[in-house]
Amino acid sequence: MDLSTTYLGLPLEHPIVPSASPLSESVDKIRRLEDTGAAAVVLPSLFEEQIIREGESLHHYLSYGTESFPEALSYFPEPERFTVGPDAYLGLIQKAKEAVDIPVIGSLNGHTPGGWTRYAHLIEEAGADGLELNIYHIPTDPRTDGAGVEKLYFDVLRDVRETVSIPLAVKLSPFFSATANMALRLGNAGADALVLFNRFYQPDFDLEALEVVPHLVLSDSNELTLPLRWVAILYGRVPSDLAITSGVHSHIDVLKGLMAGARVTMMASELLANGPERIGRILEAMRSWMEEHEYHSVKQMQGSMSQLHVGDAEAFERANYMRTLQSYRPDPTGTLI
Repeated sequence: MDLSTTYLGLPLEHPIVPSASPLSESVDKIRRLEDTGAAAVVLPSLFEEQIIREGESLHHYLSYGTESFPEALSYFPEPERFTVGPDAYLGLIQKAKEAVDIPVIGSLNGHTPGGWTRYAHLIEEAGADGLELNIYHIPTDPRTDGAGVEKLYFDVLRDVRETVSIPLAVKLSPFFSATANMALRLGNAGADALVLFNRFYQPDFDLEALEVVPHLVLSDSNELTLPLRWVAILYGRVPSDLAITSGVHSHIDVLKGLMAGARVTMMASELLANGPERIGRILEAMRSWMEEHEYHSVKQMQGSMSQLHVGDAEAFERANYMRTLQSYRPDPTGTLI
């Protein structure tokens, strides 16, 4: 039974990869992920705001008091000469690479082009095997049109692509008006992989305190259908590897993702809720299912249920919308039939 796959040009023993989360925030936790069977690991995101904040803080302390006496003007070098950023993140990459044999993928989270994207070079120098760009942006300005939002993605990708030679993945939002076109253009612009989809966390209201508060809910398998559909549509039509994230909780979810066309399926909520040991149990269940259904390898099933290979291609498009609505049949107990 061959479960091997490739992602970002990296050979992996199997297609289950823990996505960016607190599960990989320390070397000990990364070791545990490797010991429990992870094929690779994506580190928690380093946020644009962290880099900018640290840079502003250093600039303040370097320039504070420079006008108080003449000698102070030459006491420190100009702040522009400093490369600043959360050193702990770079240290985590370096130590993780020394401690584990699985690929370690860094993650940058931001939404504006600029100096912070050059931090990607330091992540590469620290030894990361790849880099995931988590471009987390909600366009709330009514004056920003769709073309402006798309340009932002390409500007960030261009800045980072010019800076590093390691493979790059772009984690996409599901809200583009032309998702397939966006995926194709990102692939042509240098994205070695596309991760579908970024999960936008919605705020809630505290009515007693009259405050807007964060609201985090772990995913469930019902959330798989959106990335599953789009991976199946994009498979064979874009030059990038495809990864599914959000909604991957069981061996059935992993198998569905592979048949849609994903190279890897990423999970975090399942491992946060039930521990990294779930990876081994999911792999065991995968092997049993594949043996029962006479599959000899992961590669054999990848893309087998994509839009390119199913008999009813319209199942992924509008015709399926009508059939889905017509398929609803409530029974007296309130369950769907």
